[in-house]
Amino acid sequence: MQIPYYHIDAFTSKIFSGNPAAVCLLDKWLDDNVLLCIAAENNLSETAFIVPASDSSYHLRWFTPEIEVDLCGHATLASAFVIFSFINSSLSSVDFDTKSGKLTVLKSDNLLSMNFPARKPMPAEMPLLLSEALGAEPVKVLRSRDLMAVFDNESIVGNMNPDFDKLRLIKDCFGIIVTAPGLKSDFVSRFFAPNAGIPEDPVTGSAHCTLIPYWAERLGKDKLTAHQLSKRGGELFCENLHDRVNISGRAALYAKGYIHLD
Repeated sequence: MQIPYYHIDAFTSKIFSGNPAAVCLLDKWLDDNVLLCIAAENNLSETAFIVPASDSSYHLRWFTPEIEVDLCGHATLASAFVIFSFINSSLSSVDFDTKSGKLTVLKSDNLLSMNFPARKPMPAEMPLLLSEALGAEPVKVLRSRDLMAVFDNESIVGNMNPDFDKLRLIKDCFGIIVTAPGLKSDFVSRFFAPNAGIPEDPVTGSAHCTLIPYWAERLGKDKLTAHQLSKRGGELFCENLHDRVNISGRAALYAKGYIHLD
């Protein structure tokens, strides 16, 4: 059995930056254990599997090297890029049926815009280990699916060197977002999810479902620019729609080929 495979760098216009995702095209779903094995073998933060539902809609699932997740931005962007670039270039939009409901991606020139559910964070108590694990004390802690720690300035976030062994002891969230006002963008962030097999994710679309409502309210504006300050880095163009958010970015092809299952 051969599975068409694409390696896409998302939230960037050039390879070797942004967040790499694997996109696998299936005719029908394989056993979940096989999907997990493929994702582990790919060893990227996310592998997306898509199955056609119609000419312009697909079923979509996302897997880290260890677990299936309920929402992933960069692998959705990568999947749409593959469809627009290699499957049906006449499309200007594509719909995905996912664990987070219907997600639509629009194409405009070389920018792809994803419409995602907003996950407005609520005030939360600071876990005892959080400051120690991050090496810095946040000024505020909030929670959605993820725990979000807010800091005063970009340099704290950019220079942070977390203790991942201690972060793994914080169990009641999927990942940990750290964020601060940006110098050249409206806000910056980083994302850590060691309990999902991702010590640091290079660029995290799903985290911006939480970041956008927070920064839109704090800054009093609905259109925002964002940078994720991982080593690879990434650029996102954001819009607050209150119960939804638009997350836009670019993508670049690194490799394509086939996965061989005998």
